[in-house]
Amino acid sequence: MSTKQVVVIAGPSGSGESTVTQRIVDRYPKRVKRLVTATTRPPRAGERNGTDYYFFSKEEFAKQEGNGRILESTYIKNRDTYYGTYAPDLEKKIASGNIVIVNPDLVGARYYKDHYGAVTIFIVPENVDALERRIRERSPDLSEKEIAYRKENAVREMQKEQSFYDHVVVNADGKLDAAVEQVVAILKKEGYTLE
Repeated sequence: MSTKQVVVIAGPSGSGESTVTQRIVDRYPKRVKRLVTATTRPPRAGERNGTDYYFFSKEEFAKQEGNGRILESTYIKNRDTYYGTYAPDLEKKIASGNIVIVNPDLVGARYYKDHYGAVTIFIVPENVDALERRIRERSPDLSEKEIAYRKENAVREMQKEQSFYDHVVVNADGKLDAAVEQVVAILKKEGYTLE
C-alpha cells in the first residue's frame, strides 16, 4: 500500500475543512475521494446513507466496532453521538488507488498518521469572530448555549491541538480559493499524485 493515499484535512467547527475537502474532490474526481464516516446521529434532510455518512444505531455501531469494521471512533458527549472510520469504505477507496481525504478529530488524525502515513493539515479561520459567524450561518437553529460550546471547543482545538498537525492553512473569509490552492500545493509537495 502506498503511504501517500490518505490525507487528513481537519479543523474546528466552522473552519471550512469540509468545504476545502469538497473543492479538492471536485477538482480531482478521478483520483481523490472523501472518506464517508460512520455515525450514530440521525440523517438530516437530504442526507443519504453511504454518501454523506453511514448511519447506524448505537447498538449497530458498537457491533460494527466489535467486529473490526469501525477502526477508530470518538464520542461527542454534548450531542450523544459517535463518529468513526468505517473500514469497508476506507479499504475500498485505497484498493481502487484513490487518495482518500479524511476529516477527523485529533484522535482520528493521530490514527491516520500512525497507521497510514497520512499528512495532516489543519484548517483555521482568520479569527474567532469569523468562526462564530460561520457557525451561526451554517446552523441558524442552534441555541446560544450550543454556539458558545462550539466556539469554546474550536478555540481550545486551535490552542491545544494545532501544533500536532504537519501544516496549518488559514481559510479567511472570501478567500476560500486561496486556502484550496495552498492545500493542493502542500499535497503535491508531500508527494500525493492528484492527477
